[in-house]
Amino acid sequence: MSYTKLLREEADHLWEKEYMHPFVQGIGDGTLAPEKFQHYMKQDYLFLIEFSKVISLAIAKSKHLDDMSWFATLLNETLNTEMALHISFCQDFNIQEKDLLATKMSPATHAYTRHLLEIGYSGSTPEIATAILPCSWGYSEIGKRLFKKGVPQNNPLYSRWIEMYNSDEFEQLALWIRNFIDREAKTMTSVNQETLRDIFFTSTQYEYNFWNSAYTLETW
Repeated sequence: MSYTKLLREEADHLWEKEYMHPFVQGIGDGTLAPEKFQHYMKQDYLFLIEFSKVISLAIAKSKHLDDMSWFATLLNETLNTEMALHISFCQDFNIQEKDLLATKMSPATHAYTRHLLEIGYSGSTPEIATAILPCSWGYSEIGKRLFKKGVPQNNPLYSRWIEMYNSDEFEQLALWIRNFIDREAKTMTSVNQETLRDIFFTSTQYEYNFWNSAYTLETW
């Protein structure tokens, strides 16, 4: 069994908790209150800015050109596809980009991005990849599971969200991150592998906190 598959199996109870969160299920069946989705979109926009910085640090720390290229592809997808979708969603709610940039981070967004940036600046490339994996892989998995159930015909906005994260492009990027970690983990000591495990579980918990923060409209 690959190292990342082992991590995923160990964290299955947390990932299932994420998927069953009423925010995620509300997107899936189209019943999520619009104000909760708006809160999420604003916070996720801020999150993606910091997430992009962390990917940039992975590019800078990569030892091989092929790895740099893949991280660059992930960065491009984040900056020019995901963020563009967020802006288009917000325009549907008459929220301008300047309003997004003026938004203050929620406690959950602040904590999650500080965790990622700490790993980005102080950690190795495999550690950075492991820190961002629950986000990239988790969104792909959620998108595919919700799409398989059927997109909500009563809510085209949420259908677009599901269709984006159901895409093969997102799945392939998450798979590449997994393969990169699996490759690097093969030559690691058990101590270093345990470090990756701790990072993976921490990011997974922050993923759940992020969904919950949006659902509860968390503020300071």
